[in-house]
Amino acid sequence: MSNLESLIERLEKVALRLESAGATSGTATSAAPAASAGGANASLDGFDAILNGVFQEFVTLGKGIGGDVAKAVAMVEGAFNAQRAFLEIATKAKKPEMDVLQKLLAPTSAFLSELQSFRDASRRSEHFNQLSALSEGIPALGWVGVAPKPAPFVKEMKDAAMFYTNKVLKDFKGTDDNQVAWAKSWTSTLDELQQFIKQVHTTGLVWNANGSDASTFAGEVAAAPKPAVAPKPAAAPKPAAAPTGGAPAGLFAALNQGGAITSGLKKVDKSLMTHKNPELRASSVVTADATKKAAPAPAKKFGAAAVQKDPVFELQGKKWIIEYQKGNQNIVIDDANMKQTAYIYKCENCTIQVKGKINSITLDSCKKVGIAFDKALATFEVVNCQGIQAQVMEEVPTVCIDKTDGFQVYLSASSLHTEIVSAKSSEMNVLIPTADGDFTELPMPEQYKTVVKDGALVTEPTDIAG
Repeated sequence: MSNLESLIERLEKVALRLESAGATSGTATSAAPAASAGGANASLDGFDAILNGVFQEFVTLGKGIGGDVAKAVAMVEGAFNAQRAFLEIATKAKKPEMDVLQKLLAPTSAFLSELQSFRDASRRSEHFNQLSALSEGIPALGWVGVAPKPAPFVKEMKDAAMFYTNKVLKDFKGTDDNQVAWAKSWTSTLDELQQFIKQVHTTGLVWNANGSDASTFAGEVAAAPKPAVAPKPAAAPKPAAAPTGGAPAGLFAALNQGGAITSGLKKVDKSLMTHKNPELRASSVVTADATKKAAPAPAKKFGAAAVQKDPVFELQGKKWIIEYQKGNQNIVIDDANMKQTAYIYKCENCTIQVKGKINSITLDSCKKVGIAFDKALATFEVVNCQGIQAQVMEEVPTVCIDKTDGFQVYLSASSLHTEIVSAKSSEMNVLIPTADGDFTELPMPEQYKTVVKDGALVTEPTDIAG
C-alpha cells in the first residue's frame, strides 16, 4: 500500500502545481491552453512516476535474476516505454479513427506478442512461472482501448498474473529474497497503473480535443525501435505473416469496413459459372482461355489438420516431461523421488500413473486425461485443461485449478486436509471416501456473492452455486 500512497501523493503534487499555474495566468485566452497542458502533464507525469518508481525496481531486480527472466523483463520494459510514447501522442492529438489508432498502438502490440511467444517457447524453462506472471499481466497495457471503465480491466489482468506470482512467492520464500521482491514489484506496478488510470483516465484514455491530427504521428511510430525476435525452438513451424498491427489490429480493420468488406472480392467470369454453363458440371477441367480470362487465385485450404508433433516421455534432469501423447493408456512413472517434478503438456485421451513420492505435478493444456499419483510434496496443478480426472492415493498439500473446464479429483482418507484453490474454472467436483469404501461427490462452487460488512468485503458461495 505504501507504493500506492506514494503514487497518489505524487499525483496530488502535480495537481497542485497545475492549479498554481492556472491561478497565475493573467489572461482569459491562455486558460484553454493551460488546461490542455495540465492534462498532458498529469498524464505523462503520472506515468513517469510509475516508470521511475516501482517499475524501475522491477526492471532492476529482473535483470539481476538473469536468464529467461531478464529477457522477458526487457520485453516488458520495451512495452511500457512504447506506451509512454503513445500517451505523449495522446496529449498532442485528437482521438483518431480506428485504423490510425492501430498504427499508433503497433509498437506496444509487438512487444506484447513477442513476450507471449517467448513464454510459449519456454515451457520447459525453470522460470516458467515468472514468464507466465508477465505474459498474464502485460495485457493490462491494453487499457488504452477500454472505455468507460479501464481501471477494472487492469485489475483483472493483475489478478491473472497473481496466480503465478503467488507460486513464485511460495517457491522462493525464505530462499531467494530477490525473487520474492521481484514478484511483489510486478504486482505493485500493476496496482500503481490501476490507480494512475483511476486518477487521470477515469472513463477512458484522454485525448487532446484541441490537438492536431493523430495521423501526423504515424511516421514517428513507424520509426520507433522494434522488439527483437524471441528465440524459438528449431523444430517449431514458422508462423504465418501477420498484418501490420498484429492479428487483432487486422480483425478490427476488417470489421470497421462495414459493407465495404466485400469490395475486395473478385467477380466470377460468366464462362466459369456452372449454372450458366451446364457442360462444366460434368468435368472438372477448365479451359485455358477461361483460366486466362478469369485468373482465379488458388483456393486456400481451411481447416487443415494441425501439425502433429512427436510424443515425448523422458526424464530431463529432475523433470519428467510428458508431451503430445494421444490415446496412450499406459504411461507410468516408476520410482519417482521427492526431488523430481512432472510436467504434462497437450496430452489427450491418456491415463498416467505416478508411483512414489514426487515434488509436484503440472497438467497444462490437456484434454480427457486421467492421472493417479501416490504422493506429491508440494502441489498438483491443472491449467488450461478440459475433462481431467485425478486420484490421490496418499497425500497432496495443495491442488491448484486454473482456466479448466471439467475437473474431478478423488481424495484418499489421508488427504482430506488438502487445500484446493481454483480460478476461472467450471464443473469441478471433489470425491471423498466414506466408511463403506464408496465415495461421496461434492461439487465446488462456481458462483459467489460479495457484500460489505463492517467496512470490509465478505464473499461466500451463492445458494445456487454447486
